[in-house]
Amino acid sequence: MKVLIEIPDQDIQFGMKVLKSLSFIKKASPLSASSLALFKDLQEASKEVRLHKKGKIKLQTARELLNEL
Repeated sequence: MKVLIEIPDQDIQFGMKVLKSLSFIKKASPLSASSLALFKDLQEASKEVRLHKKGKIKLQTARELLNEL
């Protein structure tokens, strides 16, 4: 299982030291700026899909997207 933990910048060294000291943690590494941006975009997209499935918003069709380009 993967878990995302948000640590303030000023505490990152201590937080990473603590995580790496735990025997059950397989890998602990900070996200790059591009990975973080992608993660946030995917979160927003999944939120929009959930709202669309509930009928609260209307999503753009693939044809509408292509017409914009």
